[in-house]
Amino acid sequence: MPLEHISDYKRPPRYMLNAHWETVIPSMFFKVKGDFYSRERLELEDGDFLDLDWIRGGSHKCMIITHGLEGDSQRFYVKRTAHFFKAQGWDVLAWNCRSCSGEMNRLPRFYHHGDTPDLHRVVQHVLGNGYQHVVLAGYSMGGSMSLKYLGEAPRDHRLKGAVTFSVPCNLRDSAVQLQARGNRMYEQRFLKKLIEKIKLKAERFEEVDASGVDELPDFDAFHDRYTAPLHGFADKDHFFREATCDRYFEGLDVPVLVVNAANDPMLGQACYPKAFAQASDLFHLEIPKYGGHAGFSIWRKPYSYMELRALRFIKEVLAL
Repeated sequence: MPLEHISDYKRPPRYMLNAHWETVIPSMFFKVKGDFYSRERLELEDGDFLDLDWIRGGSHKCMIITHGLEGDSQRFYVKRTAHFFKAQGWDVLAWNCRSCSGEMNRLPRFYHHGDTPDLHRVVQHVLGNGYQHVVLAGYSMGGSMSLKYLGEAPRDHRLKGAVTFSVPCNLRDSAVQLQARGNRMYEQRFLKKLIEKIKLKAERFEEVDASGVDELPDFDAFHDRYTAPLHGFADKDHFFREATCDRYFEGLDVPVLVVNAANDPMLGQACYPKAFAQASDLFHLEIPKYGGHAGFSIWRKPYSYMELRALRFIKEVLAL
């Protein structure tokens, strides 16, 4: 029954006074220096592309890192994980969802929480490079996408499991949490970035109408008007129902780790599936008291608890 009742992450640095500071300070101020990636463009069958950023060292093990909503491979948490596992002898692939690599993608659609066909294409590409052991790592949306992917269908035996952090396990519940008083700043920040992409797409595609887009009040309105129709969903409710990762947990056949802080301002109660973890031999859920959203900072260390916990899980549970 892999529900972790005791976490090794006890508290953040003292200057991080609450969950918002734990979330925002790393996002705004933490940096990972150096340009250690080698970029590859992966052409897709539908005419679009994905930009992949590699760290290759000749290992037979590869970690595939999926970033969060409106993130990319250059985000500090992705680069920090990539650098950390490079030092552990892993090759690393940090991929960018469509529209997130610094160049707008070619089609009207872009990406969403449940966009596992693109992740599948990335996994197949990595396996085609001869790796014997592959592990998924995902942050926030990237964690949701990784878990959904593993639960949808049996995967290649070389794909050993996943380590995920700050995961919106229930997408609808997370959306409700983002609309709560005190959390709207996160929703509005994401929404602003997505709206800018819609404006760029409207300049190229007649089917994308950007009129009145600046007046959209929240994610519900954005998903109804853009996410759903651009990605084949009937409406926002259909999107939330189909894209949420928790409906696929029963299909998991490899071990996964989910670390969600109890004070995460972007996660509601349905994002902590304790009952499922207690009944599962594969779903490892850890709920530290602190951590914020993708924070888990450690005083004066170039890594966070997330890298340390991922490494321990990979060694102890995945035996890699």
